Amino acid sequence: MATMKDFAALKGLRRDLQEQEKARALALAERARQEAAIREEANLFRNSIGQIAPLRSKAIDKALHLPDAPLPIPRQHLADEQAALLESLSDEFTIDTLMDSDENLSFARPGVGMDVLSKLRRGNWVIQAQLDLHGYRRDQAREALGDFLRQSRRRGLRCVRVIHGKGLGSVNKEPVLKHKVRNWLAQKDEVMAFCQARAADGGAGALVVLLKSSERA
Repeated sequence: MATMKDFAALKGLRRDLQEQEKARALALAERARQEAAIREEANLFRNSIGQIAPLRSKAIDKALHLPDAPLPIPRQHLADEQAALLESLSDEFTIDTLMDSDENLSFARPGVGMDVLSKLRRGNWVIQAQLDLHGYRRDQAREALGDFLRQSRRRGLRCVRVIHGKGLGSVNKEPVLKHKVRNWLAQKDEVMAFCQARAADGGAGALVVLLKSSERA
């Protein structure tokens, strides 16, 4: 009886070993199948994208994305506005508060000899350009005078005439521009002297103005 039992046990053990071997074989076969599937998917990906090459890493091949530059400061515009402000002519200014002038509306800056003013009165200086302010309103006349003096200075002119009129066509027949013009002229640094024009040059309706010599002159 013992021999039969031992044979049955041995037979059962053998069966168990066969089952284990079969299970191990199935596991290995499944593992091999999964690895083959992974290789197939990898090959499929490579075949789909074709030949590949690594990106070059040189700095010259890289695109530089610089931040947007800030808007330029309008320096010239600001400078022009500042210059215009400095050159602006005030209606509040009166010539009597700054320098001496005589009853004939003659004017000379300090340092300008009386002989220069006398020659200006006598017409020794040749009038090189003129500005006629007839028909101008006050603001128009002020702007036109400033521009005329700037242009004359740039051209290197020394003696010019400003015709302001006698005021015969103005309200109450008052020569408004006559007084305004002399006050404006006295505010301009480039004006050395001025006087009422001779009768042949406009008399009481005009001023002869002597300008500083320009750098070009």
